[in-house]
Amino acid sequence: MVKVFMPQSLKEALRIRKEEKAIPFAGGTDLMVKRGRLRGLAPYFEKPVLFLHKVKELTGVKFEEGRVRIGALSTLSEILENRDIPLILKYAIAEIASPAIRNLATIGGNICNASPAGDTLPPLYVMNARVVLSSFTSEREMKIMDFIKGPGSTDLKEEELLKEIIIPVEFFNIVFYRKVGTRKANSLSKVSFAGVARLDDGIIKDIRISFGAVAPTPLRAPEIEEEIIGKNKVKIIAKIPDILEKYARIIRPIDDQRSTARYRKTISLKILEYFLKEEIK
Repeated sequence: MVKVFMPQSLKEALRIRKEEKAIPFAGGTDLMVKRGRLRGLAPYFEKPVLFLHKVKELTGVKFEEGRVRIGALSTLSEILENRDIPLILKYAIAEIASPAIRNLATIGGNICNASPAGDTLPPLYVMNARVVLSSFTSEREMKIMDFIKGPGSTDLKEEELLKEIIIPVEFFNIVFYRKVGTRKANSLSKVSFAGVARLDDGIIKDIRISFGAVAPTPLRAPEIEEEIIGKNKVKIIAKIPDILEKYARIIRPIDDQRSTARYRKTISLKILEYFLKEEIK
């Protein structure tokens, strides 16, 4: 029989995490699939389970000092309905699963699942999001791009919990998200794309691009973005072949049951080309 803990506070949760090495359980929408429940099997947990739904310190969305702070236990539905959340993240969440799933699924779970096809990750990458990781004795903060290490792998230590996600509030007048899946929402991504830009007097002052499901982790290449910054539409159009070639070198999708590597690479570059040609005006 699995030992279960239901802490009432973050301090209690972190103590249990430290002493028992318990598995964090939030909405369970990803974890139960991993543990076999949705394949008709009884879920299997090799360690105690730490139910976090009563830990209020992990919930809520706050806007302060030019940053949005999202509690890791905030559901996707709560985030979708909050006016302080950047549009690019809302666009992605609106295409995740069904309303019933979004009512359960948490942003912390989606991040810690670390799926290359995780829908919230490309928007969080382009918004330069950071994660706050808490243990019983300390707390640390790091870029989400550094937190995600590989498929299903993060920098979360055995005694830590993801406490919150911090997003700097920045202005972009071009916000574009595209998900390619078997169905519009209730499916895993074959490819996802998040792009934001700030255009001032016809010149790109900032641009950020991220792909999902085309590499072991969500893909962002700031060094290629830098080559676009400072250019007008005419110069960007002229540079598109070079930009596409550079992204083609680093896009490394796989064949799986949802799609082929060839299709993923082709459609990724097509979406990027559309973003640069049609969305930047």
